[in-house]
Amino acid sequence: MPISRTSRVAPTNSMKSSSAEGSLNGQHDKSGRLHKRSRSGCFTCRLRRKKCDEGHPSCKACAGLCIKCEYKRPIWWSNAEQRRQQKERIKIRIKQTKSLERSGSLQEHMNRALSSPSFGENDFSRPERHDPSVAAHFSNPGFVPTSYPQHYPYEVDVRTERQTFVNDVPLRHDSSVSTFNAMGPPQLHATLPTFPSDEWFQEEYFESSRQFSQQNTVQGNPGAGQYQSSSLQANIPVNDYDRPLLDHFVDNVLRMIFPILEVHQRGSARARSVLQSLETNKSYFHCCLSVAAIHLKTTSRLSGEQIDHDIMRHRYEAISELCQALNKDADHEHILDATLAMIFFHCSVGVPDDYLPDIPWNDHFQAASNLVTKLDLTNQLIPCGPMHMVPPFSMSLTTWIDILGATMLGKTPQFAHSYRAKHLSGTSSGLRELMGCDDRIMYLISEVACLESLQMEGRIDAAAVHTHVSALIGQLEYTEDADTTLVSPYSTGTGAIRPDALTKTMTAIFRIAAHIYLCSLLPGADRNQTKIINLVNALTDAMAYVPSGPFGFDRSLVWPLLIAGAFSTPSSPFRQVLDDRVAALGDLAALGSMGRMYQLLSEYWRLSDDPVSPSYPSGQNEVEAGYQSSEMRQDAGHSVPLSSPGMREIKKQQVHWRDVMNRNGWRYLLI
Repeated sequence: MPISRTSRVAPTNSMKSSSAEGSLNGQHDKSGRLHKRSRSGCFTCRLRRKKCDEGHPSCKACAGLCIKCEYKRPIWWSNAEQRRQQKERIKIRIKQTKSLERSGSLQEHMNRALSSPSFGENDFSRPERHDPSVAAHFSNPGFVPTSYPQHYPYEVDVRTERQTFVNDVPLRHDSSVSTFNAMGPPQLHATLPTFPSDEWFQEEYFESSRQFSQQNTVQGNPGAGQYQSSSLQANIPVNDYDRPLLDHFVDNVLRMIFPILEVHQRGSARARSVLQSLETNKSYFHCCLSVAAIHLKTTSRLSGEQIDHDIMRHRYEAISELCQALNKDADHEHILDATLAMIFFHCSVGVPDDYLPDIPWNDHFQAASNLVTKLDLTNQLIPCGPMHMVPPFSMSLTTWIDILGATMLGKTPQFAHSYRAKHLSGTSSGLRELMGCDDRIMYLISEVACLESLQMEGRIDAAAVHTHVSALIGQLEYTEDADTTLVSPYSTGTGAIRPDALTKTMTAIFRIAAHIYLCSLLPGADRNQTKIINLVNALTDAMAYVPSGPFGFDRSLVWPLLIAGAFSTPSSPFRQVLDDRVAALGDLAALGSMGRMYQLLSEYWRLSDDPVSPSYPSGQNEVEAGYQSSEMRQDAGHSVPLSSPGMREIKKQQVHWRDVMNRNGWRYLLI
């Protein structure tokens, strides 16, 4: 493949570069005017050896190919091998982008749905008629509607033929024609281009799904066939092409989503509820089929345009159905269920470097939180047995996402006041049965997130931080049981999981992680401090009582593992334990939040661990090398050179794991 090279102009005396790398500072145009420019454009174009127009925030070449434009020295620029790997990733991304251009992106589908005539009839500025979440959700710049031609009514004729045979002898033949009228545009499956060799792909696609299901059963997975129920699935309307996706979701994905809830319920109550939603909630249905396609793609090593097409087709249909429901300003419970599914189900599937366009989880959650407010779910309780009241399931799921999601963003949880009131009154949110951690611990994590948000906004001084940290540590210790002994969750007689023993251990792990998170807010906190080291070691010891492997519960502990990992030292036993447990997960280690968390920790450790050997010229600061140190962030970027006048040692920066996420554009919900 020919490589295009950018011609260079030899610098004259008046054009000598002051850069440490000796690059050109400017170039004269035909009129003789001098234009300032960088060495040779963005690092991405330099890697590809392509001409860069140096546009900001992204050059035209990178923007056109939907690849990341890097003007600051990226982490992969440090050595030749990392550059080679990055170049391969860019090649793959370019190929995928061009493929998506042929099938249509999610953004185009969203614009098409939002700009339809029926959607435009809604006035979301009138809160008495319409949910305010809609305005908040679709006012995102990424969802600005574009103009499309007016759609006119169209007719579809459907001919149905039936023929009856007895011993291969035709007895009866019926034929009928039905005409359907519509005011909207045809559905996506009628407008998207087809792909070559579709029939061949469908056979391979569906056969892979069957093989995956059978493999799980052969390997002794107790949950592989638990949700297979023809009677429950028979009522779900689905075409023949999508039937394998529905079966794959029910047989292989559903059992992964709520493992703790399954242990507590010991039945198919949640499965029946999900299947009912699949039958009655179209947006939820398409969300689940999109998730099934993602899971099938990653677990069965499938790739190609067809499966990406299926993922995007159902992703669009889910959004389109939401638009229609919002248009009617009805079925708010269905809208909330579908929106929460779009957020949460993706935490169980997919790989960290997924390239398909999607809506970030926190944009979805803004709409969900407004729906919760509209429905007043924070104050609702429903009977569960003769003497027990529990919140709606959608509120329990919202609480889980809200509290831990706030720690991802460094912000206050949306319903922090409600959690504080529930904590004081002893009201449950159903979290222990849903995700394994006692409600009181989760409420206190909400308080820690509030404290961090105030600290980040500069609304609280160091003395007040110390006071609040001490008070919250006391409350965390108050939640401990009199008997702190942890035991194996396996029943001696049957080998079944005892839910009380399991959730006691998980609660202890979340409590320790909350304690670490709290201590990290103290000024001068460092992972080498004895208290933090002891807490990380205690969490490591507690992990011994959590079943590991593909049928274990490590994937339910992503958040505490993230917190412990972020404050573990290079020599901490935690890192080896985490590596071993990730290896034991096999292919599941790369899926969902677990894979994203491990990727984040690996990158964070690479940046923060000591020591570091390379040195850089004094003109190149930490911003170009990667991240600023904490001292530089506090002192407006000033650095102190070492004894060598021309060189200085660059130590690993004390960055926050959230900075690493932001730096790489990872908008993860790690729960």
